[in-house]
Amino acid sequence: MADDPEKRKQRIAALEQEIVALKKRTHPYRSIRKRSTQLLWGLPLYDIAMGPDPDHDELRGHAHGIIAIGDIATGVLALGGVARGIIAMGGLALGALLGVGGVSTGALAIGGIAVGGVAIGGIAVGGVVVGGSAVGYYTMGGGAFGEYVISGTRRDAEAVRFFSEWLPLLRHLLAPLK
Repeated sequence: MADDPEKRKQRIAALEQEIVALKKRTHPYRSIRKRSTQLLWGLPLYDIAMGPDPDHDELRGHAHGIIAIGDIATGVLALGGVARGIIAMGGLALGALLGVGGVSTGALAIGGIAVGGVAIGGIAVGGVVVGGSAVGYYTMGGGAFGEYVISGTRRDAEAVRFFSEWLPLLRHLLAPLK
């Protein structure tokens, strides 16, 4: 009988006991909270916030600092699952200058899906684009679409000239990331 009130009360009591036991564990969750006392431009020099913080009703750590590392990170240099900053690296990286991640944006965006002035990725959209599926003004890739294209089916002379001049520069810029 699924609607038996006595069985329902017993089940609720058993669940409440399990909750109490889970709360008594010595390490019910792993989290890190570290923040610099030094400030620059009103922000801590570094802020690290990872994992849940039940005391502050946070399911995920949100770090704000010059260097921010967290589940969600906002800073000049942001590293995290969701990273927003001048330079952002993470699963979702929203960078003003540089974004590196699974999905990334920025003046220079590098990632699985990259959107930016210069975009390099599996799927890339932007002004100067290199990718498996690429859409842009100067575009190079397997499935490339744009004004000037180098692809498996198309090879524009202007695209060849442009990329032969700029690829050495891009290789030089990307070398530290290897």
